[in-house]
Amino acid sequence: MLLPLELAGVCVITPRRFEDPRGYVSEVYVRGWRDTLHLSDVVQENESMSVNAGTVRGLHFQLAPYAQAKLVRCVSGAVFDVAIDLRSGSETFGRHVSRVLSASNGEQLYVPEGFAHGFCTLEPNSKVVYKVSAPYHPESEAGVLWNDPDLGIEWPIDPEVATLSHRDSKLPRLREFTHGL
Repeated sequence: MLLPLELAGVCVITPRRFEDPRGYVSEVYVRGWRDTLHLSDVVQENESMSVNAGTVRGLHFQLAPYAQAKLVRCVSGAVFDVAIDLRSGSETFGRHVSRVLSASNGEQLYVPEGFAHGFCTLEPNSKVVYKVSAPYHPESEAGVLWNDPDLGIEWPIDPEVATLSHRDSKLPRLREFTHGL
Protein backbone atom coordinates (compact mmCIF):
# COMPACT_ATOMS: atom_id res chain seq x y z
CA MET A 1 0.00 0.00 0.00
CA LEU A 2 1.32 3.44 -0.96
CA LEU A 3 0.10 6.49 1.00
CA PRO A 4 1.10 9.97 -0.26
CA LEU A 5 1.84 12.43 2.56
CA GLU A 6 1.30 16.21 2.72
CA LEU A 7 4.56 17.10 0.91
CA ALA A 8 4.67 16.28 -2.80
CA GLY A 9 6.71 13.15 -3.47
CA VAL A 10 6.98 11.89 0.13
CA CYS A 11 4.97 8.76 0.83
CA VAL A 12 4.60 5.85 3.20
CA ILE A 13 4.79 2.33 1.87
CA THR A 14 3.31 -0.48 3.91
CA PRO A 15 4.37 -3.76 2.32
CA ARG A 16 2.02 -6.69 2.65
CA ARG A 17 2.97 -9.28 5.22
CA PHE A 18 2.17 -12.93 4.66
CA GLU A 19 1.90 -14.40 8.13
CA ASP A 20 1.67 -17.89 9.49
CA PRO A 21 2.57 -19.53 12.83
CA ARG A 22 6.31 -19.27 11.98
CA GLY A 23 6.22 -15.49 11.50
CA TYR A 24 5.92 -13.54 8.27
CA VAL A 25 7.39 -12.83 4.84
CA SER A 26 7.19 -9.35 3.35
CA GLU A 27 8.26 -7.86 0.03
CA VAL A 28 10.10 -4.78 1.31
CA TYR A 29 11.36 -3.62 -2.09
CA VAL A 30 9.94 -4.27 -5.53
CA ARG A 31 11.75 -3.02 -8.62
CA GLY A 32 8.44 -1.85 -10.08
CA TRP A 33 8.24 0.84 -7.38
CA ARG A 34 11.08 2.74 -9.11
CA ASP A 35 8.77 4.57 -11.51
CA THR A 36 6.09 5.33 -8.93
CA LEU A 37 8.62 6.62 -6.40
CA HIS A 38 11.01 8.24 -8.84
CA LEU A 39 13.68 6.06 -7.28
CA SER A 40 15.62 5.72 -10.50
CA ASP A 41 18.26 3.39 -9.21
CA VAL A 42 19.22 1.91 -5.87
CA VAL A 43 22.99 2.13 -5.72
CA GLN A 44 23.62 1.62 -2.01
CA GLU A 45 21.93 0.29 1.10
CA ASN A 46 22.88 1.67 4.51
CA GLU A 47 22.17 0.46 8.03
CA SER A 48 22.45 2.32 11.31
CA MET A 49 21.98 0.94 14.80
CA SER A 50 21.46 3.21 17.77
CA VAL A 51 22.01 1.75 21.22
CA ASN A 52 20.03 4.31 23.20
CA ALA A 53 16.49 5.60 22.86
CA GLY A 54 16.65 9.35 22.21
CA THR A 55 19.47 9.13 19.67
CA VAL A 56 19.05 11.70 16.91
CA ARG A 57 20.60 11.24 13.46
CA GLY A 58 20.19 14.05 10.97
CA LEU A 59 18.92 16.19 9.43
CA HIS A 60 21.07 15.22 6.44
CA PHE A 61 21.07 15.55 2.66
CA GLN A 62 23.54 15.54 -0.20
CA LEU A 63 23.97 18.29 -2.78
CA ALA A 64 23.64 17.67 -6.53
CA PRO A 65 24.91 15.83 -8.44
CA TYR A 66 24.97 13.39 -5.50
CA ALA A 67 21.48 14.19 -4.18
CA GLN A 68 19.81 11.09 -2.80
CA ALA A 69 16.30 9.73 -2.75
CA LYS A 70 15.88 7.37 0.22
CA LEU A 71 13.60 4.47 1.07
CA VAL A 72 13.79 4.18 4.86
CA ARG A 73 12.59 1.39 7.15
CA CYS A 74 13.11 0.41 10.75
CA VAL A 75 13.97 -3.28 11.16
CA SER A 76 14.44 -3.30 14.94
CA GLY A 77 12.87 -1.02 17.53
CA ALA A 78 11.15 2.20 16.49
CA VAL A 79 12.05 5.68 15.24
CA PHE A 80 10.38 9.04 14.77
CA ASP A 81 11.33 9.76 11.15
CA VAL A 82 11.32 13.23 9.55
CA ALA A 83 11.62 14.63 6.01
CA ILE A 84 11.99 18.38 5.34
CA ASP A 85 11.33 20.00 1.97
CA LEU A 86 14.42 21.91 0.76
CA ARG A 87 13.48 22.01 -2.92
CA SER A 88 14.26 25.32 -4.57
CA GLY A 89 11.05 27.16 -5.47
CA SER A 90 8.82 24.66 -3.65
CA GLU A 91 5.61 26.05 -2.14
CA THR A 92 6.28 23.84 0.88
CA PHE A 93 9.97 24.80 1.35
CA GLY A 94 10.94 24.36 5.01
CA ARG A 95 7.87 22.27 5.89
CA HIS A 96 8.20 18.75 7.20
CA VAL A 97 6.37 15.48 7.58
CA SER A 98 7.00 12.88 10.25
CA ARG A 99 6.10 9.27 10.79
CA VAL A 100 6.82 6.58 13.36
CA LEU A 101 8.55 3.69 11.62
CA SER A 102 8.92 0.48 13.58
CA ALA A 103 9.76 -3.16 13.16
CA SER A 104 6.21 -3.98 14.20
CA ASN A 105 4.33 -1.66 11.79
CA GLY A 106 6.62 -2.43 8.82
CA GLU A 107 6.07 1.00 7.28
CA GLN A 108 8.70 2.58 5.05
CA LEU A 109 9.15 6.26 4.28
CA TYR A 110 10.12 7.34 0.77
CA VAL A 111 12.08 10.61 0.85
CA PRO A 112 12.74 12.10 -2.61
CA GLU A 113 15.76 14.14 -3.66
CA GLY A 114 15.59 17.70 -2.37
CA PHE A 115 14.64 16.75 1.18
CA ALA A 116 16.63 16.64 4.40
CA HIS A 117 16.09 13.47 6.42
CA GLY A 118 16.63 12.44 10.02
CA PHE A 119 15.21 10.43 12.87
CA CYS A 120 15.08 9.99 16.63
CA THR A 121 15.10 6.53 18.15
CA LEU A 122 12.13 5.70 20.35
CA GLU A 123 13.46 2.39 21.67
CA PRO A 124 16.91 1.06 22.56
CA ASN A 125 18.79 -0.89 19.89
CA SER A 126 16.79 0.59 17.04
CA LYS A 127 18.10 -0.35 13.61
CA VAL A 128 17.29 1.59 10.44
CA VAL A 129 17.99 0.37 6.89
CA TYR A 130 17.69 2.66 3.91
CA LYS A 131 18.21 2.33 0.20
CA VAL A 132 19.61 5.37 -1.62
CA SER A 133 19.67 6.48 -5.24
CA ALA A 134 23.21 7.93 -5.20
CA PRO A 135 26.39 6.84 -3.44
CA TYR A 136 27.61 8.58 -0.31
CA HIS A 137 29.84 11.50 -1.30
CA PRO A 138 31.40 13.21 1.77
CA GLU A 139 32.14 16.48 -0.04
CA SER A 140 28.46 16.83 -1.01
CA GLU A 141 27.06 16.12 2.44
CA ALA A 142 25.15 18.88 4.22
CA GLY A 143 22.48 19.25 6.85
CA VAL A 144 20.14 21.39 8.89
CA LEU A 145 20.06 21.57 12.70
CA TRP A 146 17.63 18.94 13.96
CA ASN A 147 15.95 21.11 16.60
CA ASP A 148 15.87 24.40 14.67
CA PRO A 149 12.78 26.15 16.10
CA ASP A 150 11.97 27.56 12.64
CA LEU A 151 11.20 24.00 11.48
CA GLY A 152 8.52 23.48 14.13
CA ILE A 153 9.23 19.77 14.51
CA GLU A 154 7.73 18.29 17.67
CA TRP A 155 10.50 15.83 18.48
CA PRO A 156 9.68 13.15 21.06
CA ILE A 157 12.86 13.98 23.05
CA ASP A 158 14.05 16.86 25.19
CA PRO A 159 17.02 18.48 23.41
CA GLU A 160 18.93 18.49 26.71
CA VAL A 161 18.97 14.68 26.88
CA ALA A 162 19.15 13.81 23.17
CA THR A 163 22.18 11.83 22.04
CA LEU A 164 23.71 13.09 18.80
CA SER A 165 27.05 13.44 17.09
CA HIS A 166 29.16 16.55 17.53
CA ARG A 167 28.80 17.22 13.79
CA ASP A 168 24.98 17.03 13.91
CA SER A 169 24.88 19.38 16.92
CA LYS A 170 26.74 22.04 14.89
CA LEU A 171 24.65 21.96 11.68
CA PRO A 172 23.27 25.34 10.54
CA ARG A 173 19.71 26.51 10.99
CA LEU A 174 17.37 26.57 7.99
CA ARG A 175 17.59 30.37 7.70
CA GLU A 176 21.33 30.01 7.08
CA PHE A 177 20.58 27.74 4.15
CA THR A 178 20.27 30.44 1.52
CA HIS A 179 19.12 28.39 -1.46
CA GLY A 180 17.00 25.35 -2.09
CA LEU A 181 18.23 22.08 -3.55
